[in-house]
Amino acid sequence: MKTLEERISEIFPEQLPAAHELTPIHQKEYLCGGKMIPWDGPVQKVYSPIYLKKEGGYENLCIGSYPIASEKEAQEALDAALKAYDSGRGEWPTMSVSDRIACMDNFVRKMLEQKELIVTLLMYEIGKSLADSIKEFDRTVEYIYDTIDCLKDIDRNSSRFKIEQGIIGQIRRSPFGVVLCMGPFNYPLNETYTMLIPAILMGNTILFKPPKHGTLLHYPMLEAFKSCFPKGVVNTIYGRGANVVPPLMQSGKINVLTLIGSSKVASDLKKMHPKLNRLRAVLGLDAKNAGIVLKNADVELAVKECVLGSLSFNGQRCTAIKIIWVHRSIAKRFLNLFVEEVEKLKFGMPWEPGVQLTPLPEPGKPAYLAECIADAKENGADVMNEGGGTTVNSFVYPAVLYPVNEKMKVYREEQFGPIIPVVPFDDIEEPIQYIIDSSHGQQVSIFGSNPEQIANLIDPLVNQVSRVNINAQCQRGPDTFPFTGRKDSAEGTLSVEDALRAFSIRTVVATKDTDMNKDIFNWIVEGNKSHFLSTKYVF
Repeated sequence: MKTLEERISEIFPEQLPAAHELTPIHQKEYLCGGKMIPWDGPVQKVYSPIYLKKEGGYENLCIGSYPIASEKEAQEALDAALKAYDSGRGEWPTMSVSDRIACMDNFVRKMLEQKELIVTLLMYEIGKSLADSIKEFDRTVEYIYDTIDCLKDIDRNSSRFKIEQGIIGQIRRSPFGVVLCMGPFNYPLNETYTMLIPAILMGNTILFKPPKHGTLLHYPMLEAFKSCFPKGVVNTIYGRGANVVPPLMQSGKINVLTLIGSSKVASDLKKMHPKLNRLRAVLGLDAKNAGIVLKNADVELAVKECVLGSLSFNGQRCTAIKIIWVHRSIAKRFLNLFVEEVEKLKFGMPWEPGVQLTPLPEPGKPAYLAECIADAKENGADVMNEGGGTTVNSFVYPAVLYPVNEKMKVYREEQFGPIIPVVPFDDIEEPIQYIIDSSHGQQVSIFGSNPEQIANLIDPLVNQVSRVNINAQCQRGPDTFPFTGRKDSAEGTLSVEDALRAFSIRTVVATKDTDMNKDIFNWIVEGNKSHFLSTKYVF
């Protein structure tokens, strides 16, 4: 019988399948000021987490390259965004909502034309399964349409005047200015666009820095950004983040920082801004979401949801369940069933039908996960599943660790990979205190069957995290639900409606209720002289 390591080794192909061939994409241009600027400077090669078998070993698959720009190009992008915004007087920030929506509709049509290529790049750049890559693309398109519909609703509700205490006013939403947008590698299309799209629609201009892993997949969309929006509305930034981003923040000309990533990076960047009161931040940050399996839980249901919650996309989700607390009386049964389910998961290349575990895109991740496993074993935990932690190239087989305690790295650190720490508890106060003491506060999942006990847990936990899931895994969707966190897990809220509000501010045009002022307002409205002061109804 083959060992697990031998079985994992067999998943790496000698060549790419004909149905999913990819010609390497070497990006030699970037978008700035409404133009595709040629690039002949240094480039960053992009290596897929997929390795090809070669005689005598393996070869890391190179799928292309992109520019390594400098502070100079970043400054040019900032200048282009500032020029397009023009202190709020530019074409885009003063454009009517209906015209902005028309531009975005055109963009989505062009985006759909690139679906096959973007899905393929998602699969090859970050190792996401073909099914999940298609799902990410389709969900992103649906999100854009939902955002457009929500903006129409907001604008309709703002299309009338209010009269209060002798003051006539119209309240609408207006943009902030220049937005610096940095998305994550794990959902490089969807989560990036959940920030980018509402920021654009609300009239802001954009500096867009793609994630380190998941950069090339944005290249097919640059022409669409160029042709669908006025010059300078969307500008791309490439290069080392540590080199090109700090000068932008230090300029004081960034109005909104939106980032999904590390809380330390976000904190450091905010501190660089010289005028913090002018900086709006919309952030999705670290999370160490806990699952709590109560004594009376439906164990089979809890196992099913915890496997999905901890290992979907190899556990590389901010919403993943990253530590599981199980009542000691049912821990053995839970672990036996959990290990059984983990061993049923299909591992392989992203294009294989039904594959659930795939190679990891971060080159240093396998070594970090090995450190976590070794640390846990040194401090008293066992790897409960046979072969847990086995690593071949970029693939790491899931490791179920038990019993985990406070001495271990995986107890506190966000592993962001296929390690599942399981902690036994006797008193419910133990996991509650863990959540209270945690620097993270995104979500929690509770598994149980006693309504009174669950009710007693809900009230304290909603004051610690921003979503409490009952007998279900932690997750983001549906996109109409608020997505945020407490403590170091988030700032601002991202959902369809919340995001539109996050990237805009309520603004009022008001006057005293006199005949002269009413005549002025009527003249402006009846003559369609203002896009803001208007009663036009968006359909």
